[in-house]
Amino acid sequence: MKSIVLYAYPPEPDGLSQQGDMLYRGMKENGEEAMPCHLSSEFQKEWIYKYLKPDVALGVGFWGHTPDIILHPQKFGVEPVPWLLADGWVANYREILGSLPLVFTTSDWVRKTFERDGVSTKNFVTAYIGLDTELFQSIPKNDPRIKLIREMAGVKENEVMILTAGGDVTSKGAQEIFKALKIVDQEFSAKGGSASDGKNWKYVCKIWGGASADDHYKDEMALIEELGESKDKVVYLEGSMSREFMPLLLNACDIYAAPSRLEGFGMIQVEAMACGKPVISINEMGPKETIIHGETGFLANVDSTVDLEKEWGYTSMGFEERQMIIFDKPKTFAYRANVDEIADYLLKLLTNPELREKMGKAGREHAVQNFEYHKIAREMTQEIKSRLKLS
Repeated sequence: MKSIVLYAYPPEPDGLSQQGDMLYRGMKENGEEAMPCHLSSEFQKEWIYKYLKPDVALGVGFWGHTPDIILHPQKFGVEPVPWLLADGWVANYREILGSLPLVFTTSDWVRKTFERDGVSTKNFVTAYIGLDTELFQSIPKNDPRIKLIREMAGVKENEVMILTAGGDVTSKGAQEIFKALKIVDQEFSAKGGSASDGKNWKYVCKIWGGASADDHYKDEMALIEELGESKDKVVYLEGSMSREFMPLLLNACDIYAAPSRLEGFGMIQVEAMACGKPVISINEMGPKETIIHGETGFLANVDSTVDLEKEWGYTSMGFEERQMIIFDKPKTFAYRANVDEIADYLLKLLTNPELREKMGKAGREHAVQNFEYHKIAREMTQEIKSRLKLS
């Protein structure tokens, strides 16, 4: 089987790009004939179609990328096999997606989102995202690289570092964590505890910056102010960080916390488990499928949802003109995790280093067994060959 893999290539340090790169690398290293190409590079794609004559075009993206990863290869007689995540809702291309012989989704929740929005998912198969478990692995805290990161982030030796990372951190649940940390402090105070009791924490928020982070800045700062004396325990790190650096940052933390508001898979949460870190997330969407509650981390239940009755459809979505689309029934666009439960899980992990270590080890084993990228690429290749009768 010959394949073209369409994603943001050369790889960038974002989720979609890394998702595609792990698939391409896994296929190549497994001995498959594959060639990468940026999903929007029409000239290069056409050259690959005519030169390599691939059997399939594996396209990584969401439904809005249909023109690039489905319609374009079909134009040249190449069978598209998209690997899709969810982006709130499926606004267009439903019949095209439903007619394909094989579509991969990054979680069963993503598949159900397509089904909810009117796409026939009879040929949809869940394929979790693969990761490099040799790059993302446990590194001792006394490693000078890790010690320097903690020092630069202002984390003292006796402090427990909580980490959340994303383009912005509100979408990863940081506002819920701020509220939970306020409860944590109140619990410590009620029991007569203090920072010197070894129950001190430092919350590091790693963001890319830009419009998304700016949109949430005011609300985040207001919640940080509500922490009172603890507001200085929140540290922001801004900017793009390389793929090679992220395992070091993850190893610098003691707890990875991301009760995300919208998360089709949660790649960095799985990477945190691979680094031997307990994860706090939300009992919904991708995290519900990748994190084992009580073993590799904790999953806070959903407290509320953001449901919309209508939404705009734009020409960028494949519509001829901008239009308001009225839903038959409200659609859930985002989730909020229960703050009290997050606080309870934080307290458990902050005060119990043995539990952190136990969950971290279990998370590492879980990640290696289920999300290693050669394994994911092999399973996807076998599914393609079986479904499309290729050799």
